[in-house]
Amino acid sequence: MLKTRVIPTLLYRDFTLVKGVRFDSRRVVGSPVQAVQVYNLRNVDELVFLDVTATTDERRPDFTLIDEIADHCFMPLCVGGGVRDIEDIRSLLAVGADKVALNTVAVEDPGVVRAGSDRFGAQCIVVAIDTKVDAHGDVTVWTASGSHDTGLDPIVWAKEVEALGAGEILLQSIDHDGVMAGYDLDTIALVSEAVSIPVIASGGAGTFDHLHAAITTGRATAVAAASMFHFTEQTPMEAKQYLAAQGIPTRC
Repeated sequence: MLKTRVIPTLLYRDFTLVKGVRFDSRRVVGSPVQAVQVYNLRNVDELVFLDVTATTDERRPDFTLIDEIADHCFMPLCVGGGVRDIEDIRSLLAVGADKVALNTVAVEDPGVVRAGSDRFGAQCIVVAIDTKVDAHGDVTVWTASGSHDTGLDPIVWAKEVEALGAGEILLQSIDHDGVMAGYDLDTIALVSEAVSIPVIASGGAGTFDHLHAAITTGRATAVAAASMFHFTEQTPMEAKQYLAAQGIPTRC
């Protein structure tokens, strides 16, 4: 059985790490390199680094920064934000990213998902699906850092990206992001049920119980959290020990 991963998320904006609340990321947290060095000592399974304004600012990924971060990162690193084409994927992998997260580009040009999977392997391609309740009360897929409602059904879109060759889905709830009141368990469960590839639950974790619920009720393969680890005394290792005590296989 695959062991459940506990994944800290780093949100980057304007040369610093930030805290996000419903994708509004304004509170400065600190240096990305320093954060990576801290997590090196905390035995985390993986790290997600997202440049939250690269797409809306029409910037490509900061390859120099990712190169520096990767030099200090002793765990698998997934990088997202600003990716436009397969060349950006290649460049990110070349400077040290282990996986590349695709969001807006996956919706606007799904062929990039297929091309990336075919060329570099499905294990390198993560599709980030950002969801939010729209004006009609439906959960839909949003792009451009949560500013554009595509109208896509997340379950239908998850099946499509799996068919395109994505190796993993990072499922992020905009409504729950940074609130620390728990994940969107219903959407996580529906997406996890619809696909056979791993689903990482993201957005809303505040306690170890929230992580447990995402895995048991939501059937997520892995759990990601930002504010929970940055702004509380709770650590990824303690999270894994808690989950293991509840019968969830983890790498403690």
